[in-house]
Amino acid sequence: MTEEEIRRNAFAMPYTNPAFPPGPYRFTDREFLIISYRTDPALLEKIIPAPLKLAEPIVKYEFINMPDSTGFGHYCESGQVIPVTLDGVHGSYVHSMYLNDHPPIAGGREIWGFPKKLGDPELRVHKDTLIGTLDYSDARVATGTMGFKHTQLDHAAIKASLEVPNFLFKVVPHVDGTPRICELVQVNFTDIVVKGAWGGPGALELFANALAPVANLPVLEVLSAVHILSDLTLPYGKVVHDYLAPTK
Repeated sequence: MTEEEIRRNAFAMPYTNPAFPPGPYRFTDREFLIISYRTDPALLEKIIPAPLKLAEPIVKYEFINMPDSTGFGHYCESGQVIPVTLDGVHGSYVHSMYLNDHPPIAGGREIWGFPKKLGDPELRVHKDTLIGTLDYSDARVATGTMGFKHTQLDHAAIKASLEVPNFLFKVVPHVDGTPRICELVQVNFTDIVVKGAWGGPGALELFANALAPVANLPVLEVLSAVHILSDLTLPYGKVVHDYLAPTK
């Protein structure tokens, strides 16, 4: 194997058998339960990396079922997203994500810097209730519930909400333990098709956990619950801020 062959074929680890295929990645029938809640703005200010700025003291807690994803198969995901701005542009800062499938964990972290950890999330319908749960190491971390399809929501508004930029804080260590990559990444979903969108009453419980600390952003008031069925593409992203670049 020559150096030129290595440079030409290097994509992901392990080199000879990557944990995930090249993108972009298409998701079919991607299903969201998003419960928005008000929390303590002082706690949010402590975790949002500059130059991002807090837009409002709200957290969107997400449970996502992905039954048909390019290269990743069928998996579930759960985590917290925070409304922010960058240079006046509104977007979402992805604060935490827990998944039950290794390829999207590896790909999400290595390519974009999604904050992914192994967990056991689930999204399902039980009788008249849409239920999202997250367990971590055999302990319940989050439970979200919503009345199933109580009201129809405007598809154009939901599509617009999915089109906002997602911001990721990516860190890759050097072999000496110092940061080799430390940057803010932006990625936007594309080719979005909203197949269904519904509202209803919602509730959310978060439970303290040392290694899945979603409860560190406590629920002060549930504001809304949204159920979405969609197709969309996750493309490659771009670096919008390099923390290791020389300062002027």
